[in-house]
Amino acid sequence: MIELIVAFTIMALLTTMSVPLARYKVRQTKERELRLALREIRSAIDRYKDLSDTAKIPPGKIGSEGYPESLEVLVEGVKLSGTIDKKIRLLRRIPKDPFTGKTEWGLRSMQDDPTSLSWGGQNVFDVYSKTTERSKDGTLYSEW
Repeated sequence: MIELIVAFTIMALLTTMSVPLARYKVRQTKERELRLALREIRSAIDRYKDLSDTAKIPPGKIGSEGYPESLEVLVEGVKLSGTIDKKIRLLRRIPKDPFTGKTEWGLRSMQDDPTSLSWGGQNVFDVYSKTTERSKDGTLYSEW
């Protein structure tokens, strides 16, 4: 009987030690996925801007400064200049935010303040996570 009590005590101790490690691993995975998603969206925005600056795609609406009007434009595709029906898609899909589990991202236009959490609506210059959680070093994930 004493051996069973000792064995269960050791198992309970090991279990309580492994839970924080598991939480840390989950958080670390979400952070890695967030970095990859932000990098993917931002590089698509930059490619769109490059195509606009080199006149390979028609200019957007006035005030867009050559940036896309929305993230959906990057998924739907943009008609190339000088072609009849050829489109270039810069994103296959809008990635999910690993912390919110949604494809809704915070947007900033070129005219917005760099730390603004509201979107002016003119264009999509940058994206950020809408989560209010903080990373291990104390920075908000929305500042990444």
